Amino acid sequence: MSSEVFVKRDPAAPPGFFEAEARGLRWLAQAGDGVPVAAVREVAADHLVLERLTPTAPTCADAEDFGRRLARTHRVAAAVWGRDDGDGFIGPLPLPNGPYPSWRDLWWQGRVEPYLRRAVDRGDLGAADAAAVERTVAAAVVPAVGRPNRLHGDLWSGNVVWTAGGAVLVDAGSAHGGHREADLAMLALFGLPHLARVLAAYGEEWPLDDGWAERVPLWQLHPLLVHVVLFGGGYVGALRRAATVRRRE
Repeated sequence: MSSEVFVKRDPAAPPGFFEAEARGLRWLAQAGDGVPVAAVREVAADHLVLERLTPTAPTCADAEDFGRRLARTHRVAAAVWGRDDGDGFIGPLPLPNGPYPSWRDLWWQGRVEPYLRRAVDRGDLGAADAAAVERTVAAAVVPAVGRPNRLHGDLWSGNVVWTAGGAVLVDAGSAHGGHREADLAMLALFGLPHLARVLAAYGEEWPLDDGWAERVPLWQLHPLLVHVVLFGGGYVGALRRAATVRRRE
């Protein structure tokens, strides 16, 4: 295989795993002058072949360009809340994509509730934790979104590859139509270089709604629950803090 490509291979991958990632990357690439994505060269049930990326340290200019381009990706509307072409994956876990009638339905039924129930069933979370998460989601006051934004869906720092040509997105098996604040909250969860510059440039390209910063813990419930399911109790404390933060109404 050429050194110009990168091969992800897993003979035990769940059915549709690599196909979902390829589908997500191609869907995000349709955003035109949004954030570039790793080009798909080949996809099969047990592997995915992508263009090879050469990572480098990001500059402030790279961060600002990424922020502007991410806003442009989000501006390209999705057809539905979720996806109309199949479910996805968040890491190795199935990700329900509906589609759903509203963002609130998608957020609860497709992003929070499945992983909350799984964590409770495994004993990682108790009834009080589940009730706190449920109350937080039920009480959330979120500005209306007229149409679904085109999201990466798993936009933590490891899925943003900094290259000499700027940021490139990878691992898009979670891509879906949703609320843009969810992608931004994921960026903040595990530490993105120059995050303040990214957010400032994003806001210049497409201003965020009032109170968006107070809603960051709300949107972090989903990835934190996924981490509780995958890695156990080490993330329970962070989840509890996210579920008890007071938000401005």
